[in-house]
Amino acid sequence: MGAGHSHARPTGHAGARHRTGLAIAFALTSAFFVVELIAGLVSGSLALLSDAGHMAADVVALGAALLATMIASRPDSTGRRTFGHYRVEIFASGLAVLIMLGMGVYVLLEAVSRWGSHAPVATGTMLLVGVLGLVVNVISILLLRGGSSESLAVRGAYLEVVADAAGSVGVIAAALLMRATGSTVWDLVVAVAIAVFIVVRSLMLGRQVLAVLAQHAPAGIDPAAVESHLASVGGVDEVHDLHLWTLTSGMDVGTVHLVVGSDVTHSDVLEESRRVLLDEHGIEHVTVQIETAGVVGCRELGW
Repeated sequence: MGAGHSHARPTGHAGARHRTGLAIAFALTSAFFVVELIAGLVSGSLALLSDAGHMAADVVALGAALLATMIASRPDSTGRRTFGHYRVEIFASGLAVLIMLGMGVYVLLEAVSRWGSHAPVATGTMLLVGVLGLVVNVISILLLRGGSSESLAVRGAYLEVVADAAGSVGVIAAALLMRATGSTVWDLVVAVAIAVFIVVRSLMLGRQVLAVLAQHAPAGIDPAAVESHLASVGGVDEVHDLHLWTLTSGMDVGTVHLVVGSDVTHSDVLEESRRVLLDEHGIEHVTVQIETAGVVGCRELGW
């Protein structure tokens, strides 16, 4: 019986190369979130408040990506965190989901309570903050665009900022429409649109977070296809105990047991099975256990 594991083509956190851009974008977004939140409360604009809620999620997303690049490779001094600190990003994403859901639901309830009223809205403040927010988002987009193609953590933060830029455009449009028509209903319409967008995005992100925490097979990978490809490796008689999951963004791992004949060279099977998992399915870190046919293995022992 033999076993082996592979770290072929280790990539680590590519986002580390873009840490400076992440840090600048995080600082800009955090500062402007405070400005937009205060401006929303002072101006009475629900659209500004809803966009501030989305920007809060941006702060968490950027902070999670930045934190992941800082501590993901930090050695564990306790010896108990056998997977290291890679899951920090996933837990931070879960926090972002809660923030987005909370803000989205709050804005929707507030919009319902305000419907039919004509509460004054300071469109000048709203327009100014909307334009400044768009500028901050564009700067962040430029800072993160390069790393978005290399790191999933950076890409997640990049997409959040792009979405928030769309929210800033909505705030500007609402302010201009209110100035042109004199009706505050546009503030409610834009606020509801942004809130619905936030809730939908939070549910989508939450589904991804739960899939990772529940150790589902990575998105885009079919366990049945992986098992079939491994079964086709020369010398393999049976494949069992195949487990595939995502450790953190961009880091898919797996374990599998292969039963081979007594005359098969284990090292050859190990090398070919690793190649199949990496080249055909993109699974970089894999542990393969070889069991010789006729010898008592884990299948007989249970689990």
